[in-house]
Amino acid sequence: MKKKLHELAHPWVRKLATYEPGRPIEEVARELGFADAEEIIKLASNENALGPSPRAVAAMRRALPRMHLYPDGSAFFLRRALAHKLAVGLDQIMVGHGSNEIIALLGQAFLRPGTNIVMADRAFVVYRLVADAFRARTIAVPMRNFTHDLDAMLRAITPRTKLVFIANPNNPTGTMVDGAALDRFMRRVPEHAAVVLDEAYIELLPPDRQPDTIRYVREGRPVFVLRTFSKTYGLAGLRVGYAVAPAEGVALLNKVRQPFNVNAMALAAAEAALADEAYVARTRRLVANGLRTLEQACARLDLDYVPSVANFILIKTGRGREVCRALEREQVIVRPMDAYGLPDYIRVTVGRPAENAKFIRALEQVRPRPSAGNHPPFSETS
Repeated sequence: MKKKLHELAHPWVRKLATYEPGRPIEEVARELGFADAEEIIKLASNENALGPSPRAVAAMRRALPRMHLYPDGSAFFLRRALAHKLAVGLDQIMVGHGSNEIIALLGQAFLRPGTNIVMADRAFVVYRLVADAFRARTIAVPMRNFTHDLDAMLRAITPRTKLVFIANPNNPTGTMVDGAALDRFMRRVPEHAAVVLDEAYIELLPPDRQPDTIRYVREGRPVFVLRTFSKTYGLAGLRVGYAVAPAEGVALLNKVRQPFNVNAMALAAAEAALADEAYVARTRRLVANGLRTLEQACARLDLDYVPSVANFILIKTGRGREVCRALEREQVIVRPMDAYGLPDYIRVTVGRPAENAKFIRALEQVRPRPSAGNHPPFSETS
């Protein structure tokens, strides 16, 4: 009798968990029988509600006639633009198929059985999934008030720790640690552990609130700063991210990445979006106003929430997955948080004003009614 494919695979691969993304609009429309998918709004994946940068769209149109050619495998022009913007060397930047690819490449370069990573217990779940794929141990450090506890993370580092992940701002909580706290951490972290600063949402903050993490690269510290064009620049569908690191770190990642890992249209769009400062300013205003609207709605509905600096908010509704399914029947897609150990929470992306209003109306209809009392934000201990 022939063996089944799963029996031929590595035993640890069969046990790996699968990442659960936000549900696509088309999938929900098919499942619930909605004839017009255009009526459904998706506030589940922290996408930019403005759509892509207009400059990026124009660049994609210009790139179309060259789609029969392979892309520039070195991503030279995008790296040059990033190097100029960030004041680092070309050899200190690597472009990836989204920052998720770079996280996987870090696992390939640094992790093996017997090693470990340190992360916060309610940080981006992909860090743990990548560690599992390379049979490395995950040391998950409890957050304090839904925020990275950097002192506790320092204490958790062992001689076998290879990577320490800090998502700042953090997904899914929307919280961040400031530059002074990061400086204290970086001064004390052992040199045998590389620090991965995942800054997928950092450009949503005004420049004066963004910690200067690139200077750690200039100082030659063992650090990888990860950023993406998916969030602030509205290019999630193209999958473009990048790492800024000392040249030796970039060289290691280039040894394990695949050739032509980012397509030509994505490279052209990202380079154009990087220069679209007006679009970034519009995005910041949209997010700030939207967060204010959602926070006010939570206060009015007597719902706990975690104050956020990103383009999403964590709301304690009770029975989060049930609430998400009920919201889908109201044509609103948001994200359940049980995979992060937060089964009573949903995560809601900031949308356009009309989308935020539709979500609030739907939430009023489906939310479980509280049994007693009003609770301030951060009422749950971490």
